[in-house]
Amino acid sequence: MATLISHSPEETEALGEKFGRAVRPGWVIALSGELGAGKTQFVKGLVRGLGVSARVHSPTFTLVAEYDGGRLKLFHLDLYRLETRQQILSAGVEEYLQPDGVAVIEWAERMAEVWPDTDWKKVRIETLNDTDREIIYDDFGA
Repeated sequence: MATLISHSPEETEALGEKFGRAVRPGWVIALSGELGAGKTQFVKGLVRGLGVSARVHSPTFTLVAEYDGGRLKLFHLDLYRLETRQQILSAGVEEYLQPDGVAVIEWAERMAEVWPDTDWKKVRIETLNDTDREIIYDDFGA
């Protein structure tokens, strides 16, 4: 695991952008961190690193947003509103776990009970103060 201290949303996006350049087809990136930690900022950079110019929104109410037009298609899932194993299973999340592009899952820790043994790439963002974030991540070439 590697660690980076981000001092701004722009630095968090820059790390996401590096990951976007490094990801490979079929990867699933599990994002965790409290509300407001910077998960969506990271995804904005990831999308930019894939070469997609679309505006990124957290898909809290739609569950999944798809971004294409770049190097790989990205499936952006947000599980914030799903709290139980049954809700996760009935939402159809499983179809995105072997993507034909890349999947990034916000609130991925909610899936640990459903899929405990995965080889997903993990990124955890911890809030240190109003501006600083500790980002702990699997070093996968970013």
